[in-house]
Amino acid sequence: MSDIWVFSTYRNSTFNKVSYEMIASSRKLATSLGGSTASIVFDSIVHEADLVPLAYYGADDVLILEDPSLSPYTTDAYANALTALAEKYKPLAIFFANDAVGLDMAPVVAQNIGAPLLTDVMDMTVEGTKLLLSREAYSGKIVQEFALDPGRHPLIATIRAGALEAAQCDETRPVHVTRTQIEDFGTIRQVVKDVVRKTSARVDLTEARCVVGGGRGIRGEAGVKLIEDLADVLGAAVGGSRAAIDEGWIEGQYQIGQTGKSIAPDLYIACGISGTIQHMSGASAAKCIVAINKDEEADIFKVADYGIVADLFTAIPLLIEELRLQN
Repeated sequence: MSDIWVFSTYRNSTFNKVSYEMIASSRKLATSLGGSTASIVFDSIVHEADLVPLAYYGADDVLILEDPSLSPYTTDAYANALTALAEKYKPLAIFFANDAVGLDMAPVVAQNIGAPLLTDVMDMTVEGTKLLLSREAYSGKIVQEFALDPGRHPLIATIRAGALEAAQCDETRPVHVTRTQIEDFGTIRQVVKDVVRKTSARVDLTEARCVVGGGRGIRGEAGVKLIEDLADVLGAAVGGSRAAIDEGWIEGQYQIGQTGKSIAPDLYIACGISGTIQHMSGASAAKCIVAINKDEEADIFKVADYGIVADLFTAIPLLIEELRLQN
């Protein structure tokens, strides 16, 4: 079985973008170590036709576990199942997305198999026989680097969406599918009575190439409408700082920062955001930051690539108008 595994979240017959990013980097690592990479897929029913893109983007193998116990998601069922497979096939490393599922499963699996755990990893390389992983700390002020010997013990890590590059789609790559089973899922302590999902026409916040964020400076519903209009013109996701969340202007699931989500888009437009350490810990990986704030002393301008010192209620309508003309 393959040496490096990528747990690929399977939902509505599709996979999230970060799965393809992890697969591409994992394949480079596995090739350097003389091994291969596999995508791990769990659900009650998995259609093989849906697995083709995993191979196209670099997975050498796809390992499927189908069982009624795997739908809906529960921590115990998924973590116990992956633990059993890891103990059976003994991969060198298992990578998860740094999202709700990954951050829920990864610590449990790591504890079960006695593996070290790194979260919110942003880069992965190989040096000799060691895996080198890096992540930001202290709100992006430093980069931590870790060297691990996968031959001594397996490695578990969660990967920030957007931090790695997906490979070019290669439709000539064959799909190698292995279906497996486990004897026992163990005790499943969670009982899911119902799943309520809120749908949105916008791209997922953690996977968006462009994000428009709002802070205390948006000052209510009118400001929210402005940043949503800007996001719609750009095809962007909408996020917010802790201040905007606490005021109830933006929903909690869209919070960016230390106690929210981490993003790594190509473009982040921060509107009325002061740029606190806590907020920037979740946004510092953006490749380009544009700040709009009427306070020229705001901390956001210290990290922004471009800054607009202006009232956002004046600047954003002008920006929207110009973008519409360009489109």
